[in-house]
Amino acid sequence: VGRSLDYGAGWGAERAASAVIADLVDVTRLHTADPEHRVPHFAFRMDQLSDVQALPMGEVQSCYYLRVPVVDQPGVLADITRILADRKISIEAMLQREPAEGEETVNIIFLTHMTREKDMNAAIRKIEALEVTTGSVTRIRIESLHGR
Repeated sequence: VGRSLDYGAGWGAERAASAVIADLVDVTRLHTADPEHRVPHFAFRMDQLSDVQALPMGEVQSCYYLRVPVVDQPGVLADITRILADRKISIEAMLQREPAEGEETVNIIFLTHMTREKDMNAAIRKIEALEVTTGSVTRIRIESLHGR
């Protein structure tokens, strides 16, 4: 399959039920409405589409989940948050648990507020260059369907 993007509110009883109801409404409209009053396929008219300029990827804004594997020692969190702050990346939430017994590394988890992709890329490069970072930063973009 290769790369894929799954986007939407997700599955579940309410969402699945509303999709079934929407399909039933569409079938009923097609059957009962005269051609001039039908809802177009995809709910828009193809002849009214226009080209939209896509943003360069670096300008796209998103919230992010970051998992940073680091050596568990004082000052690490300060170093990482300074890198994020220098790029105006605001932290929404952060989680760091105690390392497992006998382990010297730990994952620090961050959720960020909206920020530009190029700022996040620059921050991740700096974080991965820290001596205390023990592996690659895991990044997941978080999209909100309700505005954030």
